[in-house]
Amino acid sequence: MNHKENKLIRINKFISNSGICSRREADKLILAGRVYLNNEKIKKLGIKLSKKDVVQVDGKIINKEKKEYLLLNKPKDFITTTKDPKKRKIVQDLIKGATNKRLYPVGRLDRNTTGLLLFTNDGELSKKLTHPSFKIKKIYQVEINKPLKVKDLNSIKNGIYLEEEKIEVDNIVILDNTKKNIGIEIHIGKNRIVRRIFEYFKYNIKKLDRVMIGPITKKNLKRGKWRFLNNSEVRLLKKFS
Repeated sequence: MNHKENKLIRINKFISNSGICSRREADKLILAGRVYLNNEKIKKLGIKLSKKDVVQVDGKIINKEKKEYLLLNKPKDFITTTKDPKKRKIVQDLIKGATNKRLYPVGRLDRNTTGLLLFTNDGELSKKLTHPSFKIKKIYQVEINKPLKVKDLNSIKNGIYLEEEKIEVDNIVILDNTKKNIGIEIHIGKNRIVRRIFEYFKYNIKKLDRVMIGPITKKNLKRGKWRFLNNSEVRLLKKFS
């Protein structure tokens, strides 16, 4: 028998490879009694399994899937969710038919924000890209309704308090003479954080576009279109995270 067919894999890695969650979160599922191996509840961490073993999480059989990484240049008016009971347009509509695997968006872009949105079934990488402790940079181009004042620029650079929490950006620059077009780099994953920063200083955002996630840019990717990352981009993204 081929040695590779007999190769054992830790159960938390198997669950992570399926795209459900990271390895750390898989350990939490195991400790919570939500994981079964061959119809028996797993009671300890570190168990290894072979290709013949059957794993269930919350009663559902899971399979190790080949990891895929899809990049979308999101247009306006699409909700970052996999389902919407209100029947609004969702980002999943834009990648329909791209693959037969279940790919999930990494993080969120609000309805009026455009730009890069990554989809994957790699739960571990998704966790790294969204958790602030890994400091994955995201760069946005912002157009505001009036020139950015120098004192406001400096305040943002130094960090501001929103709801009693200090919010710090990694970098912020004015992009042109109008002082209405701003580049901002952050690693914070909080909801609508860029909008909230400018709203704090009474600026209205006319356009908000995410142009970079880690080392990945939207170069040559038109609005509303998608493509799969190539192997070198995936390696670079994993190295970056």
